[in-house]
Amino acid sequence: MPYYKYFEGIKTINDLGASKIPFLFIISYDKQNIFASRLDQLDNDIFYKLDTQRNFVSTPLQKPYYFTKNPIDFKIYKQSFDKVIEEIKSGNTYLLNLTFRTPIETDLSLYEIFNASRAKYKLYFEDKFICFSPEKFIEIKNDTISTYPMKGTIDASLPNAKEQIMSNVKEASEHIMIVDLMRNDLGMVANDIKVEKFRYIDSIKAGEEKLIQVSSHITGKMQSNWHSQIGDIFDSLTPAGSISGTPKKSTIDIIEKVEDYNRGWYTGIFGIYDGSSLHSAVIIRYIEKENGKLYYKSGGGITLDSDCKSEYEEMSRKVYLPF
Repeated sequence: MPYYKYFEGIKTINDLGASKIPFLFIISYDKQNIFASRLDQLDNDIFYKLDTQRNFVSTPLQKPYYFTKNPIDFKIYKQSFDKVIEEIKSGNTYLLNLTFRTPIETDLSLYEIFNASRAKYKLYFEDKFICFSPEKFIEIKNDTISTYPMKGTIDASLPNAKEQIMSNVKEASEHIMIVDLMRNDLGMVANDIKVEKFRYIDSIKAGEEKLIQVSSHITGKMQSNWHSQIGDIFDSLTPAGSISGTPKKSTIDIIEKVEDYNRGWYTGIFGIYDGSSLHSAVIIRYIEKENGKLYYKSGGGITLDSDCKSEYEEMSRKVYLPF
């Protein structure tokens, strides 16, 4: 199996790109586990969808099913939330993406959920985990790199939902910080950084509900030899700012202290290099199997203006099956 640790994984991705060989790559949140495989040698229990590229035929779910979720107790969430607020007040972070894992139960298999789910970016990995992500990470086409940070979520059924999310001071502040972080991150690997589109609306299906999410579009110009540096590019840009926070290094250190589990592949990234262009997504909306049980990992950004109860409810609201 083409699993690698950090240094070997980054080098393998660089080598595949230098040879312009199409491949799939997956990088864990902490970058300590990396998967990279040529597409023509990909195992038959790995399936993906990125934009228009996919290696499976999607079929709608045609049977009844049950789905239940058991979020952690609010008191437990509040303990971690309060620690984050103290770190913010101490100046150690300004925005931190706090996540937890939620036990879920369903009579559907991981593949059935993956296959039937509606999402722009999907991954099924060896019956170990799936994701159905709404968030693109970076793409590189014609020597132009683009990223699309997503911050700000609201129930689309609420009165004037779009106006609410766009006028919310906390959400706007959070989004501005992530856009600034990603501008700086892109500046490490590209030139002529521009915010092409700021705070635009996307609608996504969240089970029986619809969610509105806010994104921005940032671009930069790459050197023509970027193909041989794909591993280095992702090493510089990960973990993604939208699922860590700012400033990135100190925020990542705080996450390790306040979260009560290992993120693993969750909030890492996955992508396809097709020999000329690159497409990738953030691994969110994520379900993993552990000792025969299923866990859904979710969370949201915490700032000084965050309300604990609202953030707890957002974490739970993001636990859904997108059928």
